[in-house]
Amino acid sequence: MLLHSAREFLKYAAIRTGLETVAHSRAQALFPALGGRGVIFTLHHVRPVAGPRFAPNAHLSVTPDFLAQAIVAARECGLVPVHLHDLPALLSDPADKRKFAAFTLDDGYRNNATYAAPVFRKFDVPYTIFLTAGFIERTRTIWWETAAALVEKHAALTFDFGNGSEDVATTTAAQKRAAFARLEAFVATADEDEAVERIDRAARAAGIEPAAIVDELVMDGADLRALGEDPLAHFGAHTLTHVNLRRVSPERLRKEIEGSARAVERYVGRPTRSFAYPYGQPWSLGEREVRAVAEAGFPVAVTTQPGVLGPASLERPTALPRVSLNGRFQAKRHVKALISGLPFKLMQR
Repeated sequence: MLLHSAREFLKYAAIRTGLETVAHSRAQALFPALGGRGVIFTLHHVRPVAGPRFAPNAHLSVTPDFLAQAIVAARECGLVPVHLHDLPALLSDPADKRKFAAFTLDDGYRNNATYAAPVFRKFDVPYTIFLTAGFIERTRTIWWETAAALVEKHAALTFDFGNGSEDVATTTAAQKRAAFARLEAFVATADEDEAVERIDRAARAAGIEPAAIVDELVMDGADLRALGEDPLAHFGAHTLTHVNLRRVSPERLRKEIEGSARAVERYVGRPTRSFAYPYGQPWSLGEREVRAVAEAGFPVAVTTQPGVLGPASLERPTALPRVSLNGRFQAKRHVKALISGLPFKLMQR
């Protein structure tokens, strides 16, 4: 447990040091080509600072003030905010030398409408919200939110990781972090549907209702129809169940992709033009998944693999990189460091 905590501390310390170093390096002015043609930003929650001391999902939450700072940072760096689905055409125009920023938000949280949308309207910035049908329709729970609530609220929990029930201590902060990491690893390695159901059962046994968490956090159909009146808003597909697509059958892969597209159109009354892969890392998507999204007719799709837009973006428009606006690094200078592209060049070494 101490080893896990130490690794987590060192990881974030290294990221912070790297961002601060780049922020003070004048990288954008010295190496403008590293920034490519701009960035696609990833967000999840946008809400005021609040919540429990134990917050393993803190990286997924930024404040409205920071979102505003990110927009200002993008414009100060010369980026033009555009809709995600317009990027392929814009990037393919040889006469257009501009750099772009596209803002995207995953999962369809209520705070996207309450706190993020007013910021986007204030700055006249288009944005895309990716919707998971199971969350919207309350047929799928958000396991990482359920797990966080379960671990945060109790000093111990009983859970079956595959070898029978065992008691897991969650008294100290280090124990809570270690328990959450075990649940996270279990979802990533076991059958995901079964893993989510086991987390849900453990939560219910501890007096936590996973469906209520979804209902509190995620917009419903009425919310989406109302937000759909905003001309700056677009809605993308994010599968039916937020499952790791790389681990599902070809039949389910097609259902998750095509079914989510139909669901989004049903919610907002117009077709979607973009897709986001759940989790979005190499362990959750490969060439099969990228090809399936393209064959489903999506002109653009995004991963969560870090990087800026460049020549390869037009070669693989259904596997575009994104830049995470991380809740643990909410400073305008950090955004500018990311826009410079230098952190991603250093990651390749």
